[in-house]
This record gives sequence, structure tokens and C-alpha cells, in this order.
Amino acid sequence: MAGGAEIKAAASPNVNGKAETWNGNFDPTAIEVEPLPPVVSKQGVEEPSEKSREIVLGRNVHTTCHSITEPEVNDEQTGDKEAQMAGVLARYRKSLMERTKHHLGYPYNLDFDYGALAQLQHFSINNLGDPFIESNYGVHSRQFEVGVLDWFARLWEIEENNYWGYITNCGTEGNLHGILVGREVFLDGILYASRESHYSVFKAARMYRMECVKVDTLISGEIDCDDLRVKLLANKDKPAILNVNIGTTVKGAVDDLDRVIQTLEECGFSHDRFYIHCDGALFGLMMPFVKRAPKVSFKKPIGSVSVSGHKFVGCPMPCGVQITRMEHINVLSSNVEYLASRDATIMGSRNGHAPIFLWYTLNRKGYKGFQKDVQKCLRNAHYLKDQLHGAGISAMLNELSSTVVFERPQDEEFVRRWQLACEGNIAHVVVMPNVTIEKLDFFLNELVEKRSTWYQGHVQPPCVAAEVGKENCFCALHK
Repeated sequence: MAGGAEIKAAASPNVNGKAETWNGNFDPTAIEVEPLPPVVSKQGVEEPSEKSREIVLGRNVHTTCHSITEPEVNDEQTGDKEAQMAGVLARYRKSLMERTKHHLGYPYNLDFDYGALAQLQHFSINNLGDPFIESNYGVHSRQFEVGVLDWFARLWEIEENNYWGYITNCGTEGNLHGILVGREVFLDGILYASRESHYSVFKAARMYRMECVKVDTLISGEIDCDDLRVKLLANKDKPAILNVNIGTTVKGAVDDLDRVIQTLEECGFSHDRFYIHCDGALFGLMMPFVKRAPKVSFKKPIGSVSVSGHKFVGCPMPCGVQITRMEHINVLSSNVEYLASRDATIMGSRNGHAPIFLWYTLNRKGYKGFQKDVQKCLRNAHYLKDQLHGAGISAMLNELSSTVVFERPQDEEFVRRWQLACEGNIAHVVVMPNVTIEKLDFFLNELVEKRSTWYQGHVQPPCVAAEVGKENCFCALHK
């Protein structure tokens, strides 16, 4: 494999104010045929797509599940049941260790140690209801939860008395809540979201029966504000509810929040006629520590921000943080006598352990620790992109991202082995704090070796110029 051919530094091109992909070096088994998602017209009406594509589904877990069996009468004396379960758990732990070694495609930070919190696993901690008002259930961790929320409120520049939020069970719940608040503020509003938004945004539209308009994107994955303008002008009579991506799912593209706001204003939408939810699942916690990044702040006319806690922070259980303005939450909040509290959350009962894990990491790392992690991830992502280019493999990396997009491997076993996330002709690696140069080299060497068997004779690598841009495509036509 080529040892990373030098790529000449090039300034990030800027065409009509639109951010493009960064090409310079970093400086500090079933197959089902499913139709494509329905296309939403300018009027928000879904139109069927003519094309279909093959989606490779994972294995049926029923073939490998651990069944539950009734204990034998003499199990307490023989200990056979305990020994059998101990064996299952030991094998499972070994499997987890092996799968963690080959984890690259999903944005989870696996670099954590919460041994100090093991002492709390004996308690059923439940933060049911409003985080700021205690309920009659006394085994809670609200004092940790509110401390975490205050930390994020400072990060996103909103005063303690002006925000409301809670720790969710996942990033999807943050999006569901943010869009729900927008819908309650504007009951007749139209939801606008780029086509590369997380699927939970469109799930929210279905759940809430909202009119939804999909907006085109640039090759980078960023929302196309020219297309947004056209679609806003076609619906000027109705308020706008926008989902802005602080890192798209596949390409890690960051929508230009300032330009989105400018587009709304130029289309005649005053601040009291639009609501913006910022989906910052992964990059919402990275962007504040990147100098060139657009700033996410409640000093701007946004309505809510959500991030995942199990991604960049590295919480071992799925969770997230959702923050909105206090003025918006009253439409959702109601008194619950059963709890002796209020509730404006979606789930009601919430994992009380998650806030403690988040509090623990935020205290240990602080802003400087996260800044260090961000710099490491961006540096290693640029290393991976450069090495892929050096090996003649099509690859793209957005300027503000640690998500490296490249041509989809031809072998689905290779995809499963490295747990790669794929879409169409592309796959990606999300470089997280636990991903080292050594791990990337291991992956690269194996990819190059396998690739030499996939493309022989007349079989050539696919053209992915449409997905990553001509300058990043190394197919026979563009290299």
C-alpha cells in the first residue's frame, strides 16, 4: 500500500458562498429490494420514486439468540444454571472485545472507563418527569442531570432561567422532542429538512402528521440554500419549522446555520414565523472546539439543540441532551399528580444512570479535554483520507468533519467485519477518540489487500463522482 502520497495543500473552494469539501492537508444476509424513500414535492406531497435499490440487511438474530429456559428443580444445589449463564456471559464478553476491535462505521466513542460508577449499579435510578421539579420517587439523579444541562446551556449561550431541557434516551428522542416543540409553536407549520437529514427527522414528520418538504443538498451533504429558498417562497403563507444538521449522518456535513437564517429572512419570514431545531447528534459537541466552524448559539434565532451522549462524550448507554427555550415549553408541559411533578418529556421514565455518566465525563475532561479529543479526531480523519487517496481509492472528507466517505467495499463480509455504514455506492468511517492511527493502518492494509481481489481484469472500481465530487473520485474516468 502506498505510504500516503503527498497531497498538495489547497484552499477550501467557496462557490457562491457554499462550503465545499476540503482537499488540503490538516494543519495543527438477506437482500431485499426496497423502493427509495418517497420524493416530497415543493408542495410537500410525496411522489413515488421510479428507481429501486438493493438494501443488504443484517442476519436474522433469531438464529443466534440466547433462549430463556426454566430452572431445574435441583439447580440451587448443583449450580448448573449459574455455570451455564456464566459461560454465556463470558463468551459474550469475548465477542464484544473482538467486535470493538473492528468498529469503525458508527459514531460511538469507545474510549471510556466508568469503573468508579460501578457502586451505583445496584440502584434503580429513574428521573421520571421534569428534571427541575422533584417527584415523589426519591431514587433519582436530578441533581446530576441539571448540572449537565447547565453545562450545555453555557456551551450554547443561553441563560439558566431562559432554557428548559432534559437528558433523553437517545439522539432520535432529541429530534422528536425538538420538532414536536416546533409543531406545537406553529400548528400549521411546514417541516423543512435536507434529504441527508437523519431518518428520525422524517419519522417525526410521520408521527406528528406534519407536512414535510425535503430540500436538496450539495455534493458535500450540506443543505442547498438556493433550493431551500425556492421551497420557502412556494409556501410563504405558512410558518417554517426547519431541521438544521450539525453533521449529517453519512457525510458529516454541517449546514450553514447563519445562511439558513439569512435565507429565511430574505424570503420574508420574520423571527416569529420560523422555528429552527439543530440536530447536533455527533458534531454538536465537536463544533464549539473548531475555530472555523459556524457557531451554534441561542443568541441566534434558534428554538432547540440536541446532541447524543453515547457518541462523542462516550457514555456506555444510549442517551442524549435536548435543550429548548423556556418560553416554548409551556405548550407541552402539564402537571402530573401521580408524580407530584410536571412533565414535558416524551418518554416519561428516563434512565437515571445516564446523567451520572455524563456528569462524570464532563467533569473529568472539561472544555480543554474535549478540545484535545476534537483535534485528535480531525487529525486522524485527514490521515485516513490522505492514505486512501495515496492508495488510489476514492474518498472525501468535509472540512469540519471526522467522517471519511469512500467507495463502498464490494464484499459484504468485509463491511460486516468492520461494521461500516453504507449508503448506495459509498461507505464511511467515523473517526472517534478511540480510533488510533494503528487501527486505521490495520483497516487500510486489509482494505487494499481485499480490493486487489475485487478489481481484476475488466472489473474496475465504481465511479462515485456524484457522491464525493470529481476531484475526490479515483475511477478510471476521473483519476
